[in-house]
Amino acid sequence: MNTDPAFLRGMTGSRRDALRLLGLTGAGLGLAACGVKGQKAAPPQQNDVQKYWAGKTKNGHVNFANWPLYMDKGRTPLKAFTQATGISVTYREVIQDDPQWFGKIAPQLQAGQSIGYDLMVVTNGVEFTKLVELGYLVPLDHSKLPNFAKNADPIYKKESFDPGNVYSIPYTTGITGIAYDPKKTGREITSMQDLWDPAFKGKVGMMSDGQEIGNFGMFALGIDPEKSTPEDWKKAGAKLQEQKDKGIVRKYYEQDYIDALTRGDVWLTMAWSGDIFQQNLSEKSDLKFVIPKEGATIWTDNLMIPKTAANPVDALMLMDYLYQPATAAKLTEIINYVTPVPAAKDVIAADAAKATGADQKSLQAVSTSPLVFPSEADYAKLRHYRSLTPATEKEYNAVFQHITAG
Repeated sequence: MNTDPAFLRGMTGSRRDALRLLGLTGAGLGLAACGVKGQKAAPPQQNDVQKYWAGKTKNGHVNFANWPLYMDKGRTPLKAFTQATGISVTYREVIQDDPQWFGKIAPQLQAGQSIGYDLMVVTNGVEFTKLVELGYLVPLDHSKLPNFAKNADPIYKKESFDPGNVYSIPYTTGITGIAYDPKKTGREITSMQDLWDPAFKGKVGMMSDGQEIGNFGMFALGIDPEKSTPEDWKKAGAKLQEQKDKGIVRKYYEQDYIDALTRGDVWLTMAWSGDIFQQNLSEKSDLKFVIPKEGATIWTDNLMIPKTAANPVDALMLMDYLYQPATAAKLTEIINYVTPVPAAKDVIAADAAKATGADQKSLQAVSTSPLVFPSEADYAKLRHYRSLTPATEKEYNAVFQHITAG
């Protein structure tokens, strides 16, 4: 695939950047509550999976809801899917943030009505947990996901927010770590404690999203966010408040942290891996991105089928198709975040070998970047957000929201 470097530059930040363009705030996105009520559904049993899928057949079409900038304009992977299977795809960039999307579809799902889509992408977090607990998702038939079984990195088969991939498989994923300008810091940044170092007073950027800073507060204290308790949250909140009270934090940023870092307003900041990769690729800057020794956050945007899907077999076939290394490679060349398919690396390297000029350089950068293909050691340090129920979400918010509010 010859990816136009100008198009790559236009992809900076992927869907995370799209949120900034839409004027949506990080705090509202990560932690907004939804008033939709429902009864918690029982976990599916194997016979429930068999019962759902029994008698269901391919219909020849998929309606796919996704975020902006998560597919090339020509929809190349989807056209290849149609050619291979005869299944047409209607693709819409209708998801702008998880709370808004959940608020839109939950009343219809609660009433057993179609949302108009057979496949959708939702980030692990509050809304994902609600969709599972309310029984709004289809349990996946893994006998029909051979490419996922064969090609997915093992780390994506043991995610804490969906153990065993009962309801979801990743579409793409990314890392929240620390980015810094070595010319400004004068030293390597290796630890979460660097974000609390008085030597960088007024030059540290933190994110405004409560789940993001909450994780970093816990990492700084040696707490695993996925297993954290309300008492852990309070300790992390106090650690973050200390950082704020000492004037170390210049600002709590949304997407605009990348601009502050390149201007020199901040010297080191919480950052998303894809942003830094794209900034260095498109602007030829020399920013560094590090997974601190204490750990960092991995977030996953997940493919899932709503329970009212009209074409679930077709949707499942598309999900599995995206796990072919050649298809995953094309998506990775477009998105530039972490792919769940390690074998895509060799495909991208082969594409780079066939390309020339700027295209070759861009593809080589993708295939060799640890921000796109983390090492096993990197993966070992990554943790997800704490899975929050509606009840624990309120308790979590009470600890962290006031820190970034004023």
